[in-house]
Amino acid sequence: MYAERLPPHDVDAEEAVVGSLLLDGEAIVKVSTFLEPDDFYRERNKWCYEACLAVYARNEAVNQISVADELARRQRLSEAGGQEFLSHTIAAVPTPLYAEHYARLVRRHAVLRRIIEAGGRIATLGYDAELTEDEALRQAEEHLFKLRFGAMTHGLIPLREALDRYLEEVALAEDAQERAPASTGFTDLDKLLGGFHPSDLVVLAARPSVGKSSLALNMAHAVARTGKTVAIFSLEMSRDQVVERYLSSESRVPTHRIRLGPWTQQDERAIMDAVGRLADLPIYIDDDSMLTVVELRSKTRRLQLEKGLDFVVIDYLQLMQGSSRMNGQMANRVQEISEITRSIKGLARTLNAPVLALSQLSRAVEQRPDKMPQLSDLRESGSIEQDADVVMFIYRPAMYYTEEEWERRFPDQEYPANLSDIIVAKHRHGPIGRVQIVFREQTSSFADLYRGDAVHDRQL
Repeated sequence: MYAERLPPHDVDAEEAVVGSLLLDGEAIVKVSTFLEPDDFYRERNKWCYEACLAVYARNEAVNQISVADELARRQRLSEAGGQEFLSHTIAAVPTPLYAEHYARLVRRHAVLRRIIEAGGRIATLGYDAELTEDEALRQAEEHLFKLRFGAMTHGLIPLREALDRYLEEVALAEDAQERAPASTGFTDLDKLLGGFHPSDLVVLAARPSVGKSSLALNMAHAVARTGKTVAIFSLEMSRDQVVERYLSSESRVPTHRIRLGPWTQQDERAIMDAVGRLADLPIYIDDDSMLTVVELRSKTRRLQLEKGLDFVVIDYLQLMQGSSRMNGQMANRVQEISEITRSIKGLARTLNAPVLALSQLSRAVEQRPDKMPQLSDLRESGSIEQDADVVMFIYRPAMYYTEEEWERRFPDQEYPANLSDIIVAKHRHGPIGRVQIVFREQTSSFADLYRGDAVHDRQL
């Protein structure tokens, strides 16, 4: 007969945490950033730690007297063991210098207990015949995700605490370079946006064949070159087509020649060199054309756990499926797109990474004399504009005007043969505006307007 196994715990470490805080109240600054009261296995140790936090929150000194007074105010001093127990925890600690080490031990055992609890909940899901396969997997992944990143609970917190978290997690972080905004790959656009910021939903919209997929791939490439991990979800193009776009852009061999051939010796050398430069980039491609919001969440979270994840590209929004259609329910398309954009914005916040989502524009653009995109042109849902932190449009005048028509309408302006305007129509954290870049039609790629051979491309 097997003896009952107790959940993982270390009572000595728990008492050492309490004793260390009573000896050195300043140590609470180090441990309170990761240690929660619920991490304690013994209830009286939890009560003592809660009392320490309460005293610290009032800007009072944390010591045996103040903590005992707080426990008495909560009517728990006697139940916790009184002054004798507090004295015992102090006597059991050789030095408070290792308070953080003791706290890490307590935290580790708490995580192990939660793994056991999560395993039980996941096992229960397996017996629930009413859950769909996708819903059961989603809930199971949710349990594991919370263990990894903590429960995503949000509530009202004082500004002081928010400021402390900001300074500790962002401004003063040792990995500040990793937390820095990701470059768009275009100098003037970086100046306007400040790059792509963590947790932002960035929407890039245009009419078909204007180049939004090419621009998004260029931006993903620029992010990956800095060592950041990128995930590309291509619902429109196959994985091979994405590879062809990258090879053409990197080698300068025209896209149609890469796909159809024949390759010259010079082409082959350029392509092989491009393969060598691209192969080690941390870019991951998924070409599932029936991607759902649940699958998107699962795949990105898994990649974040395994490799880290700094930037996500979705090509494009209107091809995704919401949960209602996935579950066989009929839903208004506008409502479905609204659900998708809300889910993607929530995902950006959960991953703490920017998400670049591509979107189609309605035909209203082509019915206006100037063909200039507007926020109202976002197709099928106003929620795209509402949920996005940044909305950008691509406008290529040469698609709407021949050279003769341009000269008649704008006789004092040079024909913009290869110029593209990137219009930032919404910017939640900064100014809106417009920048110009070059479109390389032969390689389906974009470049800065006045950098290197971009000037030459402009004249092609």
